[in-house]
Amino acid sequence: MSRRVEEADVVVIGGGITAAMVAEKLTEERVADVLVVEAGQYSVPLEERSARRQRYLDYGENPWTDDHITDQSAQGIMSRSMVVGGQALHWGGATPRFTPEDFRHRSLFGVHTDWPIDYETLDPYYLEAEERIGVAGERGPEPLDARGAPYPMPAMPLTWTLERLQAWVADAGIPTWTNPVAKNTRPWRGRNVCQRCDSCNICPTGAKYTPDYTFQQLLAAGRIRMHPGTLVRRLELEPGSWRIHAAVARRYDDPDTDVAYRARTFVLAAGYTWSPHLLLLSAQGRWSDGLANSSGLVGRYMAGHRSVGATVELPMRLLPGMAFGHSLVSTYFQRPTAASGPGLPAGFARHDFRVWESTTSRGPRLRDDDGGLLLGDDLMADWRARTATGTARLRSYYDVLPDRDSRVVLDAGTRNRFGDPLPRLGFRDAPETRSLRGATEDGIRALFERVARAGGGRVLRTSVDEVQDHPGGGCRMGTDPGDSVVDPWGRSHDHENLFVVGAPTMVSGGCNNGTLTFSALSLRSAEEVGRAYPART
Repeated sequence: MSRRVEEADVVVIGGGITAAMVAEKLTEERVADVLVVEAGQYSVPLEERSARRQRYLDYGENPWTDDHITDQSAQGIMSRSMVVGGQALHWGGATPRFTPEDFRHRSLFGVHTDWPIDYETLDPYYLEAEERIGVAGERGPEPLDARGAPYPMPAMPLTWTLERLQAWVADAGIPTWTNPVAKNTRPWRGRNVCQRCDSCNICPTGAKYTPDYTFQQLLAAGRIRMHPGTLVRRLELEPGSWRIHAAVARRYDDPDTDVAYRARTFVLAAGYTWSPHLLLLSAQGRWSDGLANSSGLVGRYMAGHRSVGATVELPMRLLPGMAFGHSLVSTYFQRPTAASGPGLPAGFARHDFRVWESTTSRGPRLRDDDGGLLLGDDLMADWRARTATGTARLRSYYDVLPDRDSRVVLDAGTRNRFGDPLPRLGFRDAPETRSLRGATEDGIRALFERVARAGGGRVLRTSVDEVQDHPGGGCRMGTDPGDSVVDPWGRSHDHENLFVVGAPTMVSGGCNNGTLTFSALSLRSAEEVGRAYPART
């Protein structure tokens, strides 16, 4: 086996949204040679997305070619996406923040642990992430929506239907506002305005942010180098030292050659599965249980949250069909004073509250109940009659505290083409959450019933998501090396030149989508990484 050496100041492992945030901030503010190494390939450039969208609509084709690697997956993983741009090629663009309570479980509720940073510390990095990604939103009422400055762009306009649904939930005593999204309401950083065409899986105009835009801009400006199609298989320690000496990789188009990436600083930005997986794979010498693992917590405390959903029928005319993914949100039930609200258990049981329009049985149809053909005025009359009542979707993500045994492990029974054991994920609730899970879900269902009755409606059906959504953890942050993997900046307690950034460092999963939070955490880590390099003038 031959070996080739590549050198840089900073090697970033991973090519998703956290890697994009780190690479952009670092090269914007500091003079450093930054090399991004990504296992996946490039996918669909912007100029091809309109045609790909059409085939997606016409034939149901996956518009994202080469968005995963066949033998690089994991049992229990949420997404197989492994591509330049990462999972945020496919995301819906929702960018709510965590709330102040999410960082203070121990202080406020007497359970789990507090984060080593608070909301106020992260607020400027939230603002920076919203600016870089391009987030459109409106500020919710105080104190439910704490933020230090307005959103970069005005909120996505509410549809006719969402305006009526907002009035409905207001009558039930619940304040809501537009869910912030990474979709442009005005031109932003070279990207177009959202046309609300409801094909967000692949945005034909570039209005929805995806990280490949950032990489394209950085590459065009000569500010980074990128090696796609290259799987980092292990990290190597410098002989006689605790510092990382090299990241050893294999190119898929040259499987007989090892590539050793050497750098002053290594940034592990491979997400909640592959970051702890690489550390476990890199066991060597005294680090027999994996690098950065003196605490024994690499791969542990995997976090996320679950949701309860409902479809509600209302005695009002609703006309869905525009911006179907847009929604209303409220943090009212995440506050300590509201956590024991109607039907909810006391203590830390917390959830958000969201409202969408629903297309259930409300679109126009070509045949009536007897099979007769409907055309012209008959079709319109039938549609109007069937929209005298409407349906809405409700959903609440509720807090799930992670157990120590919620974890990623190496599965010797499944291996990739290079013989490396693949990860296996098993999410597990902490005892505090397990003991209240039934009561929490029942309480949310009771809330949905109360909200439906306030509008003269009824709940048609409810569902509970058994999957822990929006996952993170596996390399959680903390000030004590005995109960955490990295410090509050993402630097490994064990290896001074190794940073783990983004989702793996999260202490808990909160009640909201985590993407903006781990993007903000990544920017904070990038600031610390940059201190070792001269400022750009």
